[in-house]
Amino acid sequence: MKMKKMNWVGIAFASVVLLVDLIFFRNDRNLFIFLIGLALAIIALPFVMSVIIENKRQENINEMFLEFTRNLAESVNTGTPISKSIVNMSRKNYGSLDPYIRKLANQISLGITVNQALRTFSSDVGSPVISRAIALISEAERAGGEVDYILGSVAKSMAEVEKLKNERKAAIYNLIVQGYIIFFIFIGIMLVLEFKILPLTGGSGFGSFSSFNDINALQNADLTAGAGITPDALAAPLLYLLLAQGLFTGLTIGKLAEGSIKAGIKHSFILTVMALLISTGARVIF
Repeated sequence: MKMKKMNWVGIAFASVVLLVDLIFFRNDRNLFIFLIGLALAIIALPFVMSVIIENKRQENINEMFLEFTRNLAESVNTGTPISKSIVNMSRKNYGSLDPYIRKLANQISLGITVNQALRTFSSDVGSPVISRAIALISEAERAGGEVDYILGSVAKSMAEVEKLKNERKAAIYNLIVQGYIIFFIFIGIMLVLEFKILPLTGGSGFGSFSSFNDINALQNADLTAGAGITPDALAAPLLYLLLAQGLFTGLTIGKLAEGSIKAGIKHSFILTVMALLISTGARVIF
């Protein structure tokens, strides 16, 4: 992914947070970890925003291509050659698709064959849906078939695909909300476990671990020899459990809602950051 200005701004802000954290809060372990989590969230935010923006742009391109195909079919239906129709269509507004249509029209105006120009157009846009549609249109144009009929069929097919996508989003919306609610309930359960239940083990003869290696200490603890385990050591893995749960819950939501793991990155980011900040923030407060 190409680094943009907002990526560098995020890295700069995160560096400031980390620097302040290292200078002033090294001795406060809970606040130290909280600020590290905040810095990581600041670094990741621009990249996640780039993915979200790119997904929105692709959705807009698919919608505009549907409109472009319909207009092209109507123009070809009137008897205008497809090459002349494309040049005429380039003067209209098709949102995010405009640069690609203008390039397509310019190539045709320069004498490049419609078939070759359409293949270049398909490669530049990079949408699987558009690539399949362009393949059909190119084949029809090359074979000299009924291009207007093919264009109409392509437009109808894409309209059906978009309709099914929207229906799936509407049908799955309640599941997305339920997924978020269940995840935040899970966070609440982990917090109750960490701050209400595990402290009850403090009077059971457990010793103390004060190092950062609570997990290693927990693994190496000799319970039969009376080696102690603090509530902090028992609570240490809970944060990693929350982060893993947030990551995979978000990816699952994206796959169910939009049919793409990539679309789940934004959900994973939201859930993971919320889990990290809520968990470490609760430790700072309590």
